[in-house]
Amino acid sequence: MIKRALFDDLKQHLNQKEMSLVVGPRQAGKTTLMRSLEEYLQKKDERTLFLNLDIEHDRQFFASQDALVKKISLEFGTHFGYVFLDEIQRKEDAGLFLKGLYDMNLSCKFIVSGSGSVELKEKIHESLAGRKRIFEMTTVTFAEFVHFKTQYKYEGRLQNFFDVDKIAGRELLNEYLAFGGYPRVVLSETSSEKQKTIEEIYRSYVERDIGALLGVKKTDDFTRLVKLLAHQIGTLVSVSELSSTLGIATKTVQQYLWYLEKTCIVRKVTPYFTNARKEITKAPLFYFEDLGLRNFSAGEFGSPREGPFGHIFENVLYTILNEQLRFAGAEIHFWRSKDGAEVDFVVVKGNRIIPIEAKYKSLQKPEVTRSLRSFITKYNPIDVWLVNLELNDDVQLSPHTTLHTIAFGQLFDKPLL
Repeated sequence: MIKRALFDDLKQHLNQKEMSLVVGPRQAGKTTLMRSLEEYLQKKDERTLFLNLDIEHDRQFFASQDALVKKISLEFGTHFGYVFLDEIQRKEDAGLFLKGLYDMNLSCKFIVSGSGSVELKEKIHESLAGRKRIFEMTTVTFAEFVHFKTQYKYEGRLQNFFDVDKIAGRELLNEYLAFGGYPRVVLSETSSEKQKTIEEIYRSYVERDIGALLGVKKTDDFTRLVKLLAHQIGTLVSVSELSSTLGIATKTVQQYLWYLEKTCIVRKVTPYFTNARKEITKAPLFYFEDLGLRNFSAGEFGSPREGPFGHIFENVLYTILNEQLRFAGAEIHFWRSKDGAEVDFVVVKGNRIIPIEAKYKSLQKPEVTRSLRSFITKYNPIDVWLVNLELNDDVQLSPHTTLHTIAFGQLFDKPLL
């Protein structure tokens, strides 16, 4: 069993009336997480009901709200209980279905999950306004991966592990960069098993989620787009260039990119700018939610080529930053200027900005690149982060600005904001 950090967040929300809505990519471990929560409640002698729309027998209880209410009454009687509804995106008009159940003020707590489909992302969120809290589940994070691989010996001390056992830490990082964090991939013992598993996950996504949206016969252009994006992580993406390369309409490319975001496959990162006339145009870049899926799409699963390894490191850093800043009210951008200066990430919260550079190497001393210095000169930030593999050092660049050179392993104990 891989311990998921989201478990504690869900556990703390059990005493709240609003629905707990777990959303995320297909096969990220949502059902396993829900079952773990159900087991936790059963050990406390709480009443539970678990229904899954992927199970034929259970579908009869989703035929109407009345059918589900009768099933809940049969199981709980007049007692309070916890109702788990899994794979809710399979239910037509799921948002209205759940809204009606919530508004009945039943004597139960709903914990609901579903893959990040367009239906779930759009209609359910809108229908359940004020009635739910969303818990976004990713594939296994790097911290969760390391804890699992080290048999949870260093919980609360992950920074110390990376400080002391640098070789093991680097090996785990490289394994994660190569295979990603889908739970079934992590649990597969051989490279061959991992390959078969990621291929099955990818085919399932294309055939079930995208096939349903586009029609199975139309998925070829979509998969070609995914492959192009896999080779372009961390670089500017031009919709017109993608359109020309694929030979499909610009509007179609934009639609496909939207589907990729809504189904939790990629995340779009927009540029940071204060003066649109001086900064480069608003072309975004994309990072994948899971590196295993990125590598499989690029034909590099298990052995990413050396060329893009720096961008793969940027990708995993982006997922870590996104996880840490999810509830901080901060935004993550990148920076490019017309004269070619670039900074990997710019974190913005209110008037505070933090530029962050990622270096997939062990620095011997702090480095301030021309691009980074250009950003510092222009925006005068208080803190600058340089994330590398091993070096930790702080340097005062000016009375106002401090450069924090941070070893990758320190990210898990050093808050950004």
